[in-house]
Amino acid sequence: MAPMIGIIANPVSARDIRRVVANATNLQVTDRANIVLRVLAALRSCGVTDVLMMPENGGIRGHVERGLVRAKAHGEPHYPRLHLLSIPVTGTVEDTHRAAAEMRKAGVAAIVVLGGDGTHRAVVSRCGKVPVAGISTGTNNAFPEHREPTITGLATGLAVTGQVPAHIAFSPNKRIDVQVNGSRTPEVALVDVALVTEGFIGARALWRPDSFRELFVTFADPEVIGMSAIAGLLEPVSRAESGGLMVRMVPPDGQGPRAPVTTLNAPIAPGLMVDVGICDWRRMPPGMPFVPETKAGSIALDGEREISFTARDHVSLTLRDDAFRTVNVRGCMHYAAQHKLFAAAPSAVPASAAKYQLQ
Repeated sequence: MAPMIGIIANPVSARDIRRVVANATNLQVTDRANIVLRVLAALRSCGVTDVLMMPENGGIRGHVERGLVRAKAHGEPHYPRLHLLSIPVTGTVEDTHRAAAEMRKAGVAAIVVLGGDGTHRAVVSRCGKVPVAGISTGTNNAFPEHREPTITGLATGLAVTGQVPAHIAFSPNKRIDVQVNGSRTPEVALVDVALVTEGFIGARALWRPDSFRELFVTFADPEVIGMSAIAGLLEPVSRAESGGLMVRMVPPDGQGPRAPVTTLNAPIAPGLMVDVGICDWRRMPPGMPFVPETKAGSIALDGEREISFTARDHVSLTLRDDAFRTVNVRGCMHYAAQHKLFAAAPSAVPASAAKYQLQ
């Protein structure tokens, strides 16, 4: 039986307050639909015949379906069959949660995700052991790597059809579990957890550095933007190595309880550079619970405030190695090149060209 792929395309990613205070991109619905069509074409070329897609009311589905009809009318049926999940559409993150859970139950071999860090976090929180292939279409895209969607689709197709060995096709990833008052089901973050002094969730996105207090990251990459960029510019930690980094921050003007050891100018959103006061940073080993020093405020998961807490609450954070899997796009494509997976069978050398062959 041929493997089925799931596709979750967030129609409203990249529309938070950072669109106002920074210079973030906002992909139009037609752009998102074209990304889906490119992924579908790539999947079909690798032998994937069926795709299960999350329904939404943002218009992506309509544009995709019209694209499929046009292709068929022109005699180009080079797309997989598209099936829509039968779930209610609320226009909230619950759509993503429900879609990821239903796709896992349906036995999809992988889920292609279009969105930013928040969308990918929502999928990972419900998809279980199903691998994820990320395409960045959000405001802050530290987790999904920036790559042409056609290549992501090709790598996913190669991975799920077994043309690339599993130990190469899929990569383990880290996450941070956040528990408040010993909650049985923790909240998760794929990239970073930030504690800020603002107690109200409000607009969710982080953009006021005077409120930043503590930061915990799974990886610290100086080439990304967002809160994790702060850690990356202090001490890089790769996605592949064990553990992460913890950073303590204070107001950069020295008006807080501690004076900054250094002040860092960091890109916390597209085109938004801010000064951040740093008073301490250290490695975060896996499996070791960390109790924050911040007594009250709110907790941001992958750049968006999700949880408010007070001095009466007990908060703990634990980094987990090998918590979920992603499609290793680079590994798949290099394996395909080395083993000529996209090369046609060699044809006979024309007689007219025989005299030019080396003896």
